[in-house]
Amino acid sequence: MKKISFLQIVILFSLTCLVQAQSNMGEKLNIYHTDWIDLNKNGVMDPYENPKLDIEARVKDLISRMTLEEKTCQTATLYGFGRVLKDELPNESWLTSIWKDGIANIDEHLNGYDGHHEGKNADTQYSWPPSKHASAINTVQKFFIEQTRLGIPVDFTNEGIRGVCHQGGTLFPADIATGSSWDVDLVSKIGHITGSEARILGYTNIYSPILDLARDPRWGRTVETYGEDPYLVSRIGVSQVKALQEEGVVSTPKHFAVYSVPKGGRDGASRTDPHVTPREVEEIYLAPFKAAFTEGHAMGTMSSYNDYNGIPVTGSSEFLTKKLRDEWGFKGYVVSDSRAVEYIFNKHHVAKDAKDAVRQSVEAGLNVRTDFTPPEDFILPLRELVQEGTIPMSTLDKRVSDVLRVKFWLGLFDHPYVENPSLADKIVSSEEHLKVSNEASHESMVLLKNANNILPLSKNIRSILVTGPNADAVKPNICRYGPNRVDVVTVLEGLREKLPNVEIKYTKGCEVVDSAWPESEIMPRELKGRDKEEIEKAVEMAKGVDAAIVVLGEDEKITGEFHSRTSLDLPGYQLDLVKAIYETGTPVIVVLVNGRPLSINWVDKYVPAVIEAWFPGKFGGTAVADIIFGDYNPGGKLPITFPKTVGQLPMDFPFKPASEINDPTGIQGVLYPFGHGLSFTTFKYSNLKVSPEEQSADGEIKVAFEIENTGRLAGDEVPQLYINAEVSSVTTYVKNLRGFKRVHLLPGEKKLVEFTLKPEDLSILDRNMKRTVEPGRFSVMLGSSSEDIRLNGSFTIKH
Repeated sequence: MKKISFLQIVILFSLTCLVQAQSNMGEKLNIYHTDWIDLNKNGVMDPYENPKLDIEARVKDLISRMTLEEKTCQTATLYGFGRVLKDELPNESWLTSIWKDGIANIDEHLNGYDGHHEGKNADTQYSWPPSKHASAINTVQKFFIEQTRLGIPVDFTNEGIRGVCHQGGTLFPADIATGSSWDVDLVSKIGHITGSEARILGYTNIYSPILDLARDPRWGRTVETYGEDPYLVSRIGVSQVKALQEEGVVSTPKHFAVYSVPKGGRDGASRTDPHVTPREVEEIYLAPFKAAFTEGHAMGTMSSYNDYNGIPVTGSSEFLTKKLRDEWGFKGYVVSDSRAVEYIFNKHHVAKDAKDAVRQSVEAGLNVRTDFTPPEDFILPLRELVQEGTIPMSTLDKRVSDVLRVKFWLGLFDHPYVENPSLADKIVSSEEHLKVSNEASHESMVLLKNANNILPLSKNIRSILVTGPNADAVKPNICRYGPNRVDVVTVLEGLREKLPNVEIKYTKGCEVVDSAWPESEIMPRELKGRDKEEIEKAVEMAKGVDAAIVVLGEDEKITGEFHSRTSLDLPGYQLDLVKAIYETGTPVIVVLVNGRPLSINWVDKYVPAVIEAWFPGKFGGTAVADIIFGDYNPGGKLPITFPKTVGQLPMDFPFKPASEINDPTGIQGVLYPFGHGLSFTTFKYSNLKVSPEEQSADGEIKVAFEIENTGRLAGDEVPQLYINAEVSSVTTYVKNLRGFKRVHLLPGEKKLVEFTLKPEDLSILDRNMKRTVEPGRFSVMLGSSSEDIRLNGSFTIKH
């Protein structure tokens, strides 16, 4: 008979306990007491197990009990099933895996995402229904509570920029569309829904919001930003952070920092070398992050894998320690973007090997490494560095303490499980949540042009043609970082639902790109063959209808992460399609479904109506149909400038004096300015009052005015407050956005709108890079866009 080793006996005993725990989640083991959990199974309530003690005291006690192995395991991510983890639920192999001593977090575990850019598949039986996932997460958490020595719980992380990244979650429009709503209350609703669905599914940390600024629209991830302006993104970002954390999950803003302006707008592995000055970094790119941490008190952040001024951010103590912790008071933990640590070595070449890259990241302030490789790739070199004395134990203790602090803040040591998994089926994609999704799709629409009030169309129309590559497209609304396997209402479907008795003809007309793309961006191909036949088919159909709805733009294959562009023009044969339909004489309405500003100069000049829908979410088609036929009055505003040509870049808001001055040899002006957006009604601004007219540097300024709906339809307006220091010690921006509010007005209704300017709103970085409020006169500008200024005033800051 074969002998059984002592180790095998231990493993078999532990496994038996684990199976018993999985088979009966409701049965409390002897470690579970009325008001505490005996996490280290010693029968005594140790300080770190005492829920009445201060968090810092609990962290200190737990750190003192941890071995090197246990500490280092709290510095790495274990990517979930289908990425790194091969198992859906704990099994015997877990008892000998590196995470037998714990793990910092498990990312995207069992979320049902059915595809991945790494070519891996995470399809699982445990993603749906939601209650099944919540129970599965409880089973995984139970392993770490009951089968590890100290019972340190796991932080279950997940993406969440269009809603929680889980099968069947409530889907919202792309961030660039949400930014177009200019509605912080709507963003708060989105954050609460995302957070509540995440928590009931078992996730405790959501990688959201994205606070990068889209200052170069060639960049692929423009679609995932709230816009280009630091103030707008700050206000929206803080709203999202607070809402998420009020639902009991960590908000982890990304990507910190200076991530969104790679050289030439190029994406993917080349994303590096941002050419921006230290002053721009502080006043533009860091502003949303500063607000998220100092106002929103976000408990997480993700360090980016680009460099700045020659130093990789994930290896920069200036960013990860001095700025983030010492200056802004950040108390949470920093997780790296995937590959950020590895890139210190094999991309930026400032480390001699992978182990040295680990050293640099930990010394700089990184807490948790994330990559699509096993966690031991980071944990084992880190152990060696501590054993050698290269990294002091005190440094490791600081990094681990930050992780533990977050887990205590989440309440995981006292309430580690989803307490009622069955509730998940009632909460995820509930009717109430879907109403907000519908609201978001509508509020994010921007009416770019409406010549001669061609819109709204009459519902008595006899027939329409719906055509274009995005007329019946679903995939652009499904994002790698948001809900998946969601039914989406396309534009075609929305119009058919709206007009069941109207003849609606449909043909695709053309693809988003042609067969020669991306070469055709610089060397257009002649329209011929099957492509020409498809457009001719659309033209023949257009000749016999009362109106043509042409849905153009981009898809997930040419915009988003790893998808930068060298042009902002309509790709493929889309312009040929809309030109050919326009030539028939049939009235044309263009709907844009896209992820970045497009230089649609011909469309703007000749097509009477243009709607910017972005990637509009689950109810995008419903919203487009409601706008076209007058059941909803659009009120969105552009959060980003539309240039006329890529050759004008950079052309963004805010901008410095004379930086966009007329040049007799160049194309002048923008196509659509920051803040632009039309309505079916009209608004009047009046009675501006700025008080006091003179104030001290530490005082506040009140700006009040009235806005009236002077048209025949109810509608939303977004009044925008801009200020400018008329004279300053350094060059400042021509206009600084310092207030906005989405206001709903009935016909003839008038409302008082008030903004308060605080010292921070007036401050600049002086010549010594010291933040100060300088004395002098400030201009006040109120308007419907950054160029459509309706009221002007001023105030003075005293010497």
